[in-house]
Amino acid sequence: MVMGDKHLTAAEMGKLWASYMGNSLGKCVLSYYLRHVDDQDIKSILEYAYSLSETFIRRIQEIFHEHKFPIPVGYTKDDVNLDAPRLFQDQFYLHYLDYLGKAGMSIYSVAIPLVTRKDIRDFFIDCLRETVKLMDGVNEVLKMKGVIMNPPPIPTPVKIEYIHKQSFLDGYFGERRSLHGLEIAHLYGNLNNDITSKALITGFLQGVKMEKVKKYLERGKKINQKHIEIMSKKLTDSDLPAPSLLDHLVTTSTTSPFSDRLKVAHKIDMFAMKIREYANGASLNGRRDLGIMYAKCQADVSMYVEDGANIMIDQEWFERPPVAVDRSHLSD
Repeated sequence: MVMGDKHLTAAEMGKLWASYMGNSLGKCVLSYYLRHVDDQDIKSILEYAYSLSETFIRRIQEIFHEHKFPIPVGYTKDDVNLDAPRLFQDQFYLHYLDYLGKAGMSIYSVAIPLVTRKDIRDFFIDCLRETVKLMDGVNEVLKMKGVIMNPPPIPTPVKIEYIHKQSFLDGYFGERRSLHGLEIAHLYGNLNNDITSKALITGFLQGVKMEKVKKYLERGKKINQKHIEIMSKKLTDSDLPAPSLLDHLVTTSTTSPFSDRLKVAHKIDMFAMKIREYANGASLNGRRDLGIMYAKCQADVSMYVEDGANIMIDQEWFERPPVAVDRSHLSD
């Protein structure tokens, strides 16, 4: 890869570093899934996802080597036990890949307008393009297997109408209007994330070693369940179905395939993504009660992410991202 400019900007360093860490974590998880998969269609999409992580990691390493940037440790074979018994059923892998693709797209799509160097920007464009292809494949397999959890259909409008009353924004007190399409879409998207997260935590808890990590995961599971119930009620109150849980796709194995370090980092990542997703839902909603709901949910997950980071720091598990010069110490 030909490097144009001499130095990487803060945005380029930060986004490349985050992409490296995320893909190294994903590669560990996917390598274990590939040891325990029977369905050939699901195996093929897992192999594609794994190959993307390998490719992205290798390309970032090339950039870092060129700039004498230390290669992060990330997550390695020491964080995964490939010989552990099966922890999840094949169907769960599809829902996990749906989450993984959304997490990747959120990093790559945000990086593209922030990155000024063409070669680095082209890299993130390639990452986004390939991840979109992955998401397309995951959705096709979900539909093929009859397990996709799509938002329900709503009536097609018969004419163009304008809103004439402020009551369209009501929802906390008094009569509530039915949910509109964007509100339904984001409730479904956030529910699918929480449902996948809850099933993953359920598996992580089976075989967790450290007591503080166990308590942290149990708390995350309760937050997931609370948010699932709150958002599902918003749908059912408008006579719409809510997606179902995936906990039954977790086996009874108590031999953990993943290190406690990976588990905490993974939950930080998943809950950090919820902050972004809840914000997206709040920005596109038109009912006050939904805005308040998303604000409360964001507060829950923000505190959870911070507490997870504190565990990582206490255990000396937290790799330091690239930071600006602290000039206050240069004059000491």
